Amino acid sequence: MIKILITGSSGYIGSHLLKKIKNRFLSEIHGLDKTPSTIPLEFYHHADIRYPKDLKNKPYFDCVIHLAAEMQVGESVKNPILYYETNINGTLNVLRNIRTKNFIFASTGAVEELSSPYGISKKCCEEVVTQYCKAHNIDYTIFRFYNVIGGDGIAVKNHDGLFYNLLKSKDTGIFNIFGSDYDTPDGTCVRDYVHVYEICEAIIKAIERPSLSIENLGHGRGCSVLEMARKFITVNNLKIKIQFKDRRKGDIPYSVIDKPSEYIEKLFSIEEILEL
Repeated sequence: MIKILITGSSGYIGSHLLKKIKNRFLSEIHGLDKTPSTIPLEFYHHADIRYPKDLKNKPYFDCVIHLAAEMQVGESVKNPILYYETNINGTLNVLRNIRTKNFIFASTGAVEELSSPYGISKKCCEEVVTQYCKAHNIDYTIFRFYNVIGGDGIAVKNHDGLFYNLLKSKDTGIFNIFGSDYDTPDGTCVRDYVHVYEICEAIIKAIERPSLSIENLGHGRGCSVLEMARKFITVNNLKIKIQFKDRRKGDIPYSVIDKPSEYIEKLFSIEEILEL
């Protein structure tokens, strides 16, 4: 039996991962978060990764999947110190205080442009994880998540994200797009969208086979925000008004990978991802 810890287990990706992983291994699954998980867990650790004292005296784990982080681009512009404290110091605290032989770290495609404190903090984390794991002979995999969407009813918590705002528009009847004058085909930002369960499957592969490198979890195909909004409306037969607002600080025009990682497998079409 292997023992696995998921930090950020109450989050959007963490909650989906718990559902996927619980019956996939002969394993003992532990969750660690500031808030209780919505998924029933036998082993739950209440902890804030910013504080080393919260992480001490934990058992040894065969694998630690570190998802806990602050993740909103707009908020990071307004409060960068929170992002440096949580994402950088928090990651180092987890590495120093929780013993494991396999460390899986959730990074982001935002590290490519470094246009926000969120992206900067995650880029620093990549360096911390790589150097710490090499120095201490720990296997590791760093996954750069691109735009993660979809799911099966678990709450989406990134208020800056496309999927959160698409779901919100179903109730309000209005979908706001921030920026219509980017240097892209239709003037709105272009992103590489990946279903949350595609992310989970990649993580599960890394439990068994660490890559000792950075892996880009995208499909190499971009869709604009306007395209996604129109598809969401059509697929679900909704009446939603699309409104254009000013650009948001920290957003980049284009984020699509050149070459997908071998860990990612396309399991859903865009239409299937957007279908409620």
